[in-house]
Amino acid sequence: MAKIFCIANQKGGVGKTTTTVNLAAGLAKIQQRVLLIDLDPQGNATMGSGIDKRALALTVYDVLLGSATVREARQTPPKVGYDVLGANRELAGAEVELVNLEHRDRRLKAALTEVLDDYDFILIDCPPSLSLLTLNGLTCAHGVVVPMQCEYFALEGLSDLVNSIKQVHANMNRDLSIIGLLRVMFDPRITLQQQVSEQLQAHFGDKVFQTIIPRNVRLAEAPSYGLPGVVFDPGAKGSQAFIAFAREMVERVDVVLPKAKAVRKKPAAKTPAAKKAAPAQAAAKRQTPSA
Repeated sequence: MAKIFCIANQKGGVGKTTTTVNLAAGLAKIQQRVLLIDLDPQGNATMGSGIDKRALALTVYDVLLGSATVREARQTPPKVGYDVLGANRELAGAEVELVNLEHRDRRLKAALTEVLDDYDFILIDCPPSLSLLTLNGLTCAHGVVVPMQCEYFALEGLSDLVNSIKQVHANMNRDLSIIGLLRVMFDPRITLQQQVSEQLQAHFGDKVFQTIIPRNVRLAEAPSYGLPGVVFDPGAKGSQAFIAFAREMVERVDVVLPKAKAVRKKPAAKTPAAKKAAPAQAAAKRQTPSA
């Protein structure tokens, strides 16, 4: 059964899409089955996963309006290792069309029921506002991952988001909670960022992920190649940080990583004496009463 998480922040430009695509790629690298859902009409997560949003015949827009199923609309890009339910500018008109539909804030939740057993993680890239699209994501999610820069205005945006999540938790989704805060685009040379990071840890404690995503040129370059940084340059510091974050995410939500197959040892060769004794031992075993 899939665990569903929204990557959300009501402040724009804080790395939501970068976090979503690289977390998806990082989870795929550690053998997790992942579906990425792009709920942002800009379609950046779609493009950043190697899919041309302009060429999509079916998108999350069709799924929300009920004209296509998730299985019909999802794509499997060849390089990234995860599935994508893409978006394009058509999604911008979805909110107007959803207003008059029944259960308009639960359309995505209903659509996902058919694929919950297909994945370990479903990640939703939300637009930077508490819109009807974001509500659809929050209503079906088990938790929220909040990427944020360690800057003053980011703290103000965080308080707004926390209040929004509390409202959704109280009225629409009792399972919803903040899974953790992820510090992104972090530069340890900047004193202010260090101070804000310390404030976050002091105030939110264990809700702050231990992994910190550094400011990294290769992560910034990757979208122009239509790939997550984790795939574009796996050895880059930012990519390694996202793989570490994927492992921390798995541990935090109590999902067991696939274990390596145990190597079966060949039985030791029997000595001639042991071969002669074997029939007698077997006969004695048959005659011993069971407990």
